[in-house]
Amino acid sequence: MDFLKLVNEALEEFLPKSEDVVSQAMKYSVRNGGKRIRPILALEFCKACGHNPEKALPFACAVEMIHTYSLIHDDLPCMDDDDYRRGKPSCHIAFGEANALLAGDALLTLAFETVTKADLPAESVVKAVKELSFSAGILGMVGGQVLDLQNENKALTLQQLEGIHNLKTGELIRVACVLGCIAAGADDEKIKAAEEYAKGIGLTFQIVDDILDVTSDAETLGKPIGSDAENQKTTYVSLLGIEKSKEIAAELTKKAITALAAFNESTESLAQLAEKLQNRKK
Repeated sequence: MDFLKLVNEALEEFLPKSEDVVSQAMKYSVRNGGKRIRPILALEFCKACGHNPEKALPFACAVEMIHTYSLIHDDLPCMDDDDYRRGKPSCHIAFGEANALLAGDALLTLAFETVTKADLPAESVVKAVKELSFSAGILGMVGGQVLDLQNENKALTLQQLEGIHNLKTGELIRVACVLGCIAAGADDEKIKAAEEYAKGIGLTFQIVDDILDVTSDAETLGKPIGSDAENQKTTYVSLLGIEKSKEIAAELTKKAITALAAFNESTESLAQLAEKLQNRKK
């Protein structure tokens, strides 16, 4: 089953059919979609729990909508002020700052509407809304962004850095894995194992991002490089160096794969995804 194709087709179904400027901005940003890691994780964990992964598609698409809204807002002049995203002009460059802001707001709202379209028991839908609300909010992704802004140009400890990234990057990865389990009606043991896997790959994702900001180039990444050093930002590389950062990423990946032992169905594709994220070049 081609999960990437499934996700992209489902997103097209859930996106607005109107052609007003904000709807265009929403579709522009979602279609510039990258690897779709989060929605694919939701489908993979639903499958690992022995359930039909297509049942988790609304949950998966909702996570991707929230992820996309966060990228639109991250790129705004009041935040990271980035002109490019995945090799294309950022949403605010293509559609204007006000329309980009509204497109992000609209995607966040659409995400919760999309969750309610899942053909699942009402209890599962309510549980998914609760998890997604928490992960996207002030105690999750938004809270991580707040801490990131508050600590700009400040020297951070490794513990503080991990705390920021567990929220800012890790929470949406965590909830994607958990939503897949919820869609499958999984027990608490499997949900906990999914969270362990998510924590490992979430921190690995950020560590590799920090490494690539030093070692890659703008053409490969589709966005400017060297911004961390330019902005005097504390990163895994600035604290630990490239080689030690790679070692930690490898350890986290190993722990993530070990957590998959809790599932009875094949998790080979999840193990491969963890390794792919550790070794990615963009």
